[in-house]
Amino acid sequence: MRRRTLLKAGAGLVATAGGVAAGGLGLLYATADVQTAGRIPFTNRLALPPLARSGRDDRGRTVFDLHARAARHGFRSGVPTPTWSFDGSYLGPTLRARRGETVVVNVHNELPEATTVHWHGMHLPAAMDGGPHQPVPPGGTWSPSWRIDQPAATLWYHPHPHQQTARHVYRGLAGLFLVDEDLCGPSGLPCRYGVDDVPLIVQDLKLAGDNRLDENNPGKVHGTVCVNGTLAPYLPVSTERIRLRLLNASGGRVYRLRLSDGRPFDLIGTDGGLLAAPYPASSVQLSPGERAEVVVTMRPGERAVLRSDPPELGGNFFSDRFAGGDDTLDVLELRAAATLEPSPPLPRELAPPARVDTSVVAATRRFELALPRINGQSMDMSRIDTVARLGSTEIWKVVNIDGQPHNFHIHDVQFQVLTVDGAPPPPELSGWKDTIYTPPKRVFRLALRFTDYADPHTPYMFHCHLLRHEDRGMMGQFLVLDTGQRPGTPSGHRHHN
Repeated sequence: MRRRTLLKAGAGLVATAGGVAAGGLGLLYATADVQTAGRIPFTNRLALPPLARSGRDDRGRTVFDLHARAARHGFRSGVPTPTWSFDGSYLGPTLRARRGETVVVNVHNELPEATTVHWHGMHLPAAMDGGPHQPVPPGGTWSPSWRIDQPAATLWYHPHPHQQTARHVYRGLAGLFLVDEDLCGPSGLPCRYGVDDVPLIVQDLKLAGDNRLDENNPGKVHGTVCVNGTLAPYLPVSTERIRLRLLNASGGRVYRLRLSDGRPFDLIGTDGGLLAAPYPASSVQLSPGERAEVVVTMRPGERAVLRSDPPELGGNFFSDRFAGGDDTLDVLELRAAATLEPSPPLPRELAPPARVDTSVVAATRRFELALPRINGQSMDMSRIDTVARLGSTEIWKVVNIDGQPHNFHIHDVQFQVLTVDGAPPPPELSGWKDTIYTPPKRVFRLALRFTDYADPHTPYMFHCHLLRHEDRGMMGQFLVLDTGQRPGTPSGHRHHN
């Protein structure tokens, strides 16, 4: 019904606009959607990112090495696609560490240009964050170190170079970083990596005739979907229940993921970790940068397709269509074995509810999103937009005012969504979050607590995580200062009231 209504509206637009230009616009509108449901052959076994090797240094720290380098990847038959990768042909290995460990990641840049590596969702010192202020030059090595102190969660890492993030991620520089509190978490959760606990890094791309990535607009919505770098993927399932760790690593596409036969799954976690309890859901919507953990129950011998239905973008019919709002995409096929290993029932309780004490609030701030600006200003590497105090709690009100699809990501801090347009958040927004989709005109009240790290010289970022929006300037910077500290003035920085 929605699709027919949109097509009629598009036809009306063409009829009333008149002229050749309107006809061309109508043709673009009529061909802007992508429909692959039932058309993907699922001929390729899903690749699984390997677990990164680690060692111990003489200080007892867990040490990882990542090498960013040019590579070639076989997306499809024919000439391999030139890509960038961390230690492989596309994407990177999965880093895994436990709460309480101190880690070191040696990032070796073997690319012909500078890059960075940002630890998306990680609570860590600003100088270790890997934003645009920590570039790694060609031939250089950057070795951030920090103590992991946050709940078990599915995090990820990706480049964050100023105005070049979309291109670097699109070429293949991304990977997962899993934080554990203990190996399996609450009893009953699937936890065997690659067996019943499987990462799914979902991206869209466009390949030219010679198999090269089309880089005319790397943050654009594209019509080809890959998972873990695999086109038309299927995943063999050997257990009754399987845990899928979903990451939207696309530059601009929003996915609304469900199982094609309509069965519900159990949503158990979002960006910052496990929910208080499993939540039966028929779908989960993820904008770029968001994560979700779901548990799917399978029957022996069956096949189930993970599909993305048209996402609920909340804009007008025209802008939503060109942002993928009418697209239906087959993503992955789950193939159950003839005999499945039994799985225990899911636990009724998973983690403490997300709660930030808002009885004392140091500041309430408003952030208005309108391409290419936040609060009327585009990103300036030398400007500090906001200063928070260590140990304080703030409420940030975030609203999309221009009608285009946007989302909002905050570095370092996992936040609690207090209200959406004054109402309590839905279950999928009840856990810890670092990225939220912001439909036009809806006001999100977020509670943030600034703990552990203060630095008068090095800022964290907040920005739209639709990467071409970020690259165009939808980003700002904030400092966290301890008592008595004042904003420093290192090269390129100045405080902005």
